[in-house]
Amino acid sequence: MIGTGGFRRFRMMSYWDDLEPIQGTLDFSDLDWQLDHVAAAGGKVTLCLGARQPRWPENHWPDWAWQSPHAIRSLALLAFIRSVVERYRNHPAIVSYQLENEALLKTFGERAEVDRPRLRVEYELIKELDPHKPILMSTSTSWGIPLRKPMPDIVGFSYYQIIFNGQKYTTAFHTPLLHRTRKRLIKLLKNRQVHIHELQLEPWGPKAIWEMSPEEQDKSMGPAQIARNISLGRQTGLYPIDLWGGEWWYWRTHVLQDNSTWHAVHKALSAETVPQVSLLAAA
Repeated sequence: MIGTGGFRRFRMMSYWDDLEPIQGTLDFSDLDWQLDHVAAAGGKVTLCLGARQPRWPENHWPDWAWQSPHAIRSLALLAFIRSVVERYRNHPAIVSYQLENEALLKTFGERAEVDRPRLRVEYELIKELDPHKPILMSTSTSWGIPLRKPMPDIVGFSYYQIIFNGQKYTTAFHTPLLHRTRKRLIKLLKNRQVHIHELQLEPWGPKAIWEMSPEEQDKSMGPAQIARNISLGRQTGLYPIDLWGGEWWYWRTHVLQDNSTWHAVHKALSAETVPQVSLLAAA
């Protein structure tokens, strides 16, 4: 995506269950390579921190941590966050952090554990270790605004349109006006920057993407919907816009040998007059 897509802004993950599957044994080699690759291309990264990070199962606790008592699990999480920040705070690609994707969402994903007091400690720890980089936190719903601590430097909205609710495909009620209104309220009440941290550009269907036929994938994210979602994102006026779906575009192009998705994305972005869009990349 750096070469063919020209993307230079990414969000990358520090999945705890991948980086420390055995307690005390940390392996950063894959993440090192990815960050160095972005830096070599002159790109910038928002690094996600914590147990809850994008991609199923959403909460990426190592088995050993999840099976520990809550107090021990919390201390281990703080130690892990410290290790990640201390390793990467001086990396030339990293310009910001995201703390705990949709941190207060209880209803989606496995091993969910909402703990606001611990979340505040996580936030303060990151600020202590690296006070110069902003921290992004994403809202846990698509309609609310943050009012309680921790109050991040940047607030991220997700913007999804066509989803499968367990029985049928539905169109979400979100509109550009809703998000613009939320932005104004956050600016008025908290004086915080707001942007779209996930604009849906991948399918949401009855099965995992790789288990669905291209025809089923297109029911929620065909070429017309790709163009529509990018247009809706632009209408919010919230920039930058982070695009969610890069792995799917790559998989459909190189595994299914079907470049219609990438062609639709490229065509829609070519019409983008405000060049503040980026790709979200899962590490």
